Amino acid sequence: MRIVLVGPPGAGKGTQAAFLAKNLSIPHISTGDLFRANISQGTELGKRAKAFISEGNLVPDEVTIGMAHDRMTQPDAANGFLLDGFPRNVSQAEALDELLKSDSQKLDAVLDLEVPEDEVVERIAGRRICRNDSSHVFHVTYSKPKVEGVCDVCGGELYTRGDDKEETVRKRLDVYHRETEPIIDHYKAQGLVVTISALGKVDEVTKRAMEALKGDK
Repeated sequence: MRIVLVGPPGAGKGTQAAFLAKNLSIPHISTGDLFRANISQGTELGKRAKAFISEGNLVPDEVTIGMAHDRMTQPDAANGFLLDGFPRNVSQAEALDELLKSDSQKLDAVLDLEVPEDEVVERIAGRRICRNDSSHVFHVTYSKPKVEGVCDVCGGELYTRGDDKEETVRKRLDVYHRETEPIIDHYKAQGLVVTISALGKVDEVTKRAMEALKGDK
């Protein structure tokens, strides 16, 4: 299957993408991984991306699209792929349509993870990270530390990252609504969108997604 995963920040796209890709035996292709791989390998596209990133600028669509197309044509993606974070706007969605058409391929589904905005804010703004080790993550509601503000693992101080502060989260949501959400209508016009609730436990959401995708085949 060839799938695009869409959803607001905090919807659990990365987590669900990993589980779905494993269940469907297709590669999980994320923009973050694409950038890191191309930059570390020193590809021409990676060098261009690095130049923009180092200056604090967004990587142009043409560079992102080039990286995505290169990855989608790798042997392990011959039977499908799951795109996470790409396309991020209608322009990229239109470019993806053309790329797939030129490769005599097409998308099978666009999986839209639906989460209420207040839930997104609670999920992200409630996160607390250990200053000693960022892999130690807690949550004020879902995974409370034994002692408030103190890491259970190493005793380090827990803090809220700048990206996780409520004001920043709401700005990220505004960007999502303005730039990325319109691709849902783009794909609805093609009859590709499958919307599911991303509320509940991780395995429940994965099961819901798998059932929705099978029903859409």
